[in-house]
Amino acid sequence: MKSIQLKRGNFLVSEPNMQDFNFKRSVILITEHNPDESIGFVINQPTDLIISNILEDFPTFNAKLFIGGPVEKNSVHFIHSLGNKIDKSMRIMDDLYWSGNIETVKRLIEKGEIQESEIKFFMGYSGWSSGQLEYELSEQAWLVIEANSSIALENNDNKLWQNIIKKMDKDYAIWHTMPDNPELN
Repeated sequence: MKSIQLKRGNFLVSEPNMQDFNFKRSVILITEHNPDESIGFVINQPTDLIISNILEDFPTFNAKLFIGGPVEKNSVHFIHSLGNKIDKSMRIMDDLYWSGNIETVKRLIEKGEIQESEIKFFMGYSGWSSGQLEYELSEQAWLVIEANSSIALENNDNKLWQNIIKKMDKDYAIWHTMPDNPELN
């Protein structure tokens, strides 16, 4: 895997010594990138919560809730593979979508027409204003790689970061063996 030009449908992979605890060893799915802003969700920070315990009037559904990022932590967002089955969805890539009508999601869950593997919920999101993410990229805080919709929808944990690094070219091979805190080494 090589670092590529940033666009919607890419993963951002944090460099190993990222100091911001919100993004330490994180993988972020970029759902929007334009001259004014960039938006994404950390896909490898699960919580012990499930979506039906968080939202009122939400049908029983055992999908884990993930921390999407430090912005608006009290908001809930989702990505899915259901396309036009959920109205008002925005296409990220061929088989991956962002957002949509939450009432439609509830109705489809009640009917048993959504599987946990088809949708992923987040508290908060990751956001950058104009030029902010480009600056972070120039400082080599992130690698940009092609996203994979099945990986984005999985119940990933902190091992995802290491697994992605292991698959990258030899220039990044040492990253996956670096300790969380090199000062303690």
